[in-house]
Amino acid sequence: MAETPGTWLIERGIGETRAALVEDDAIIAAKLAWPGELAAGAVVEGVLTSRASGSARGTVRLDGGEEVLVDRLPKSASEGAPIRILIHRARIDEGTRSKRAQGRPTDERLRPAPTLEERLKGEGHEVRIVPRFPVTGWSELIAEAFERQVTFDGGALHLSPTPAMTLIDIDGTLPPRALALAAVPAIAAILRRFEIGGSIGIDFPTLQDKADRRAVDSALEQALDGFPHERTAMNGFGFLQIVARVQGPSILHRVTLHRLAAAARLLLRQAEHIADPGAILLTVHPALQAHLKPDWIAELARRTGREIRIQTDPALAPQAGMSQAVPL
Repeated sequence: MAETPGTWLIERGIGETRAALVEDDAIIAAKLAWPGELAAGAVVEGVLTSRASGSARGTVRLDGGEEVLVDRLPKSASEGAPIRILIHRARIDEGTRSKRAQGRPTDERLRPAPTLEERLKGEGHEVRIVPRFPVTGWSELIAEAFERQVTFDGGALHLSPTPAMTLIDIDGTLPPRALALAAVPAIAAILRRFEIGGSIGIDFPTLQDKADRRAVDSALEQALDGFPHERTAMNGFGFLQIVARVQGPSILHRVTLHRLAAAARLLLRQAEHIADPGAILLTVHPALQAHLKPDWIAELARRTGREIRIQTDPALAPQAGMSQAVPL
């Protein structure tokens, strides 16, 4: 079935919901949501635990214990008082620390965050639920996020989610100007494929000639057409910065900071679509087995109508797992 241009496809997976925008049989943009998270769009209640005198900013502790940074506090809001807030950015984990969720006071009714389907529809997109994406590429996309490296003709992008920003370094054997220009389409593609937002720093090869820097700036402007953002011009050291809207962790952040959790979900996706008859055997490192939740295994059995078996192999890489059909 041919897809309407701009139609997002959604897989309701085990432990996650995936969305992909497909063009010319390739995933050109993707989004990922994990259930149970405090996400943008939720309206929740908590207690204002701290507020500096005269400041419109403070901290709210929710019933579950999570802390949320709030702004636009009214003068009447006092420490210790209950408060209702609208979440506009989810928590983003960054290794040794986490950026707390952000919100602001509201009188709206309590509600959970919109689903990925609802969020896309709210942004004006066409959405279709599918049992599985009609193109390959999701496993490869997640593998790129695991490696934090994306190759292109003549070089590679190396991605590093840091507390300050997502950094993209460019490496290759082409002459500096040619390498920078060759990297531009890959950069534009990966921002959409990994749903990267917030502050993004790109370290291009140093270009001494201003005309060369302008050429790269122009190429990047064209490549990012339709991607809402602001950016600086490239400086004399080849560095420029992009700032884009962010509502929560990118696919890159999720996979980098929660490798085993992401690997477990990917393994279950692969197992769910095994066509060969028999029981399903999952072979995993012991560390990965700990992330295969019992209710996820039960859901896999329900969806496939199969017996699910798990065996461990310490020789595997911690995030490695294999799924296959075996005789009953």
